[in-house]
Amino acid sequence: MSDKPERDIEKGYPLPEFIAKLRRLADDLENGEQFEIQIAGERIYVPVRAQYNIEHEREGDVEEIEFQIKWSHK
Repeated sequence: MSDKPERDIEKGYPLPEFIAKLRRLADDLENGEQFEIQIAGERIYVPVRAQYNIEHEREGDVEEIEFQIKWSHK
């Protein structure tokens, strides 16, 4: 079990910042490197072994695409 508290945060970014974060992620993935990102004041380290998926949701007039990165600390 992790010593870190549970967390569920959604943070919006201006388009240029969002693009820069995606570009850094893609560069790190291509280079086989760990991805690091700070979200709402916490530094997150995404290991190379993480799993990546894309999710699409539709409810009424609203659609959503989520780019997900998942990993465990085991």
